[in-house]
Amino acid sequence: MTQPFVLPHFYMPYPARLNPHVDEARAHSTAWAREMGMLEGSGIWEQADLEAHDYGLLCAYTHPDCDGPALSLITDWYVWVFFFDDHFLDMFKRTPDRAAGKAHLDRLPLFMPLDLNDAVPEPRNPVEAGLADLWARTVPSMSVGWRERFARATEHLLNESLWELSNIDEGRIANPVEYIEMRRKVGGAPWSAGLVEYATAEVPASVAGSRPLRVLMETFSDAVHLRNDLFSYQREVEDEGENSNGVLVLETFFGCTTQEAADTVNDILTSRLHQFEHTALTEVPALALDKGLPPDEVAAVAAYTKGLQDWQSGGHEWHLRSSRYMNEGATSAAPWHGPTGPGTSAADVGALMASAAVMGAPPTPFRQWGRLRAYSHTPFQKVGPSLLPDFHMPFQVELSPHLDRARRGLVEWTGRMGMLSEGVWDEDKLASCDLALCSAGLDPDATPEALDLSAAWLAFGTYGDDYYPLVYGHRRDLAAARLTTARLSSCMPVDGEQAPVVPVNAMERALIDLWARTTADMSPEQRRTLKRAVDTMTESWVWELSNQLQNRVPDPVDYLEMRRATFGSDLTLSLCRMGHGPAIPPEVYRSGPVRSLENAAIDYACLLNDVFSYQKEIEYEGEIHNAVLVVQNFFGVDYPAALGVVHDLMTQRMQQFEHVVAHELPVVQEDFQLTAEARGIMDGYVADLRNWLAGILNWHRAVDRYKSEYLARRIHAFLPDRPPALPVG
Repeated sequence: MTQPFVLPHFYMPYPARLNPHVDEARAHSTAWAREMGMLEGSGIWEQADLEAHDYGLLCAYTHPDCDGPALSLITDWYVWVFFFDDHFLDMFKRTPDRAAGKAHLDRLPLFMPLDLNDAVPEPRNPVEAGLADLWARTVPSMSVGWRERFARATEHLLNESLWELSNIDEGRIANPVEYIEMRRKVGGAPWSAGLVEYATAEVPASVAGSRPLRVLMETFSDAVHLRNDLFSYQREVEDEGENSNGVLVLETFFGCTTQEAADTVNDILTSRLHQFEHTALTEVPALALDKGLPPDEVAAVAAYTKGLQDWQSGGHEWHLRSSRYMNEGATSAAPWHGPTGPGTSAADVGALMASAAVMGAPPTPFRQWGRLRAYSHTPFQKVGPSLLPDFHMPFQVELSPHLDRARRGLVEWTGRMGMLSEGVWDEDKLASCDLALCSAGLDPDATPEALDLSAAWLAFGTYGDDYYPLVYGHRRDLAAARLTTARLSSCMPVDGEQAPVVPVNAMERALIDLWARTTADMSPEQRRTLKRAVDTMTESWVWELSNQLQNRVPDPVDYLEMRRATFGSDLTLSLCRMGHGPAIPPEVYRSGPVRSLENAAIDYACLLNDVFSYQKEIEYEGEIHNAVLVVQNFFGVDYPAALGVVHDLMTQRMQQFEHVVAHELPVVQEDFQLTAEARGIMDGYVADLRNWLAGILNWHRAVDRYKSEYLARRIHAFLPDRPPALPVG
């Protein structure tokens, strides 16, 4: 069969290495698969299928340094996960039978008890038998923290198969952001990262949830999945009728040829690998110093990072050789005069030079040097007034009748907190934001007191967002920004005690005041949730500063995900949810469709802000954190073309929001058997999100903050003779 596109040159600077215990793992996994019932008689595989796929070779390449027993166990896990995928395809996707598929998936977590003394059911099929055996053999040597992370990754891998099944049933192809998020769960690379920990070293609990470790795992995941999409396009899309493939997603989004889409997927893959390297070399060492990790924990993080790197090169090597994938001509895609044989394809200098820094894709026919371009942006370019497209907004704005009262109250509160006397804002700049108008649209039914509180939270977030780049970016003082962030976190005690910080600036005074007013009737767990949300926002401002000091335009995926944090989205959602009472189980909010609903709304709002603030940020502030600029940089296109891509993505995210409400939330309600009361609360939450979206668009259209005339009059700089003082210890 003719291949649908020519495989691109891949960026893979690290040579693959082969574990010497490969034959032992092959023999063991074959015997194990037969014992579990996965071979003859299963209706899914014969031994010839297993041998052709050669998972022993995959694991020997991706885990080159572990001993024989560990390699055999890891290989058994991969045999199991690929068997699960093929079994699920045959039993539930080809039909498709969602009800039966869900019943099958609901039983599998029962075979992963955190305490091995807990009983498990009797296995009914090879998938259950394999999982029960593997769990019992693996977890005794791992911590409870690892067990929780790995069980959660396994459940995501299993349960998100329903998302794929629903998309096949509807004939629906995901938008790019939705696809990357869901592919991490469906594709199983976070699960693979857990097995890297097993093979190398456990990540220290103190940093397991940090941004640098999360980004290492996510960039690893995205690169693994996008590479797999390129090699598996023919089998998945043309043979199996799958919709979940990155090449197909971009082909549909851009309306381009399959070859152009494949080249774009490879560009994104390359960018994610660059992000992995950037994080490993800059953010991880800084994290180790910041947390004061002892030498053994630093060594563990280093071993884990190297394990993820080995997986990338080894996984690539296996894709070149496995009969499961489209790989004709892949090993000879570029002339090469150097070492040959297993483990040397990654040393192809021609491929390295062709793709290491090259990026670009539709809508332009040319490519440029992407890694270098990320550091070459010239700030303060004159771009003129922001171009505003015809936004897709299906919801009508409503405004609170208490708006004027909230406006007056906000002027008084910001003055009392000191926000109008530090050299960043004065009353004119506060008026240009009109944050009470935003609150009045976000929550039109709020009481006067609740509206005042909402407007004050918006003022705190907006002021901080202005303060960090203006004060610390101007002075190039990342250390002071980190100190401020740590002090702000201390302003939010979770057990009801007084804040231990004596406020030294407006942000600290404001946060202490807001925290006391907001959390008075909250439980400690609710306070912890809100504190995490505020910490996420303030820490993201430090991330922006770090990029600013390096003059580094972010990787597109990293930007979109961090944009949610810089926008304060977790804070907004936390405050929204807290009014909904206990009728909604927490696992409903953690479900894939609800998170998909929230992220679609958040991304629409974040991208909307970037469209309106383009001139303000690019021309007047020298900013690099704007989605339109990120698209310009990545694709090498001009402002109007980049705006078109961002606008298309906004529209698809809004359409996804509407799709989830119409098609996926009813299924969630059935899956969790929600009461009539709980369903009513969920309907209210959806209404809140609709108000949030309509209110944000209305606010952007109305305020002076982003208008060209106002910007020309009030360039965003320190107020005369009032540069802010730095905080102290």
